Amino acid sequence: MSFTLPALPYSYGALAERGMCQETLELHHGKHHQAYVNTLNTLVEKNDALKGKTLEEVVKLSHGNPDLTPVFNNAGQHWNHSFFWNSLSPTGGGVPGTLEAKLKEDFGGVEQFKEQFKNAALTQFGSGWAWLVLGNDGKLKVTKTPNADTPIATGEGKPLLVLDVWEHAYYVDFRNRRPDFTDNFLARLANFEFAAENLKAA
Repeated sequence: MSFTLPALPYSYGALAERGMCQETLELHHGKHHQAYVNTLNTLVEKNDALKGKTLEEVVKLSHGNPDLTPVFNNAGQHWNHSFFWNSLSPTGGGVPGTLEAKLKEDFGGVEQFKEQFKNAALTQFGSGWAWLVLGNDGKLKVTKTPNADTPIATGEGKPLLVLDVWEHAYYVDFRNRRPDFTDNFLARLANFEFAAENLKAA
């Protein structure tokens, strides 16, 4: 079973008016993400123990295994990016009532959540990800992971929403201004409907 690049749930130009231009998506999805998929398929083809496994299985099997670091890097990036595309929306920024109530319960309010999320995004040194997850204790929390790491491998909880803070995610639109990129994501791009659906399914 070979892995494939998932289609975006919107067109390449659909987020341009919300702060993520067509060039960014063409490069990020069509070039960066595609390269992770291609490399992962090459690596899995050389490893009989990984053939036929789902992407999530490959991520978990390769996590923390020095011999499979290249596999994990590409599998983790493939999983994280696939989740990231769904964390964006041309009508993003609005928080559904059910999620808003949970954010208020666990963070004190939507703004308090956003402050914690932005802090995670900005304090992730170098490349990585900022996450909203449902922790194993049933409470929402914000976390961050470096490089290709992911909560599905670390066991920190069920991912609900993610922001990619690798420079290639924002450099065309925001140059080196990660704070502005994060603010724009939370206000105009974040697919909180997707997060609410993930919360409901948890």
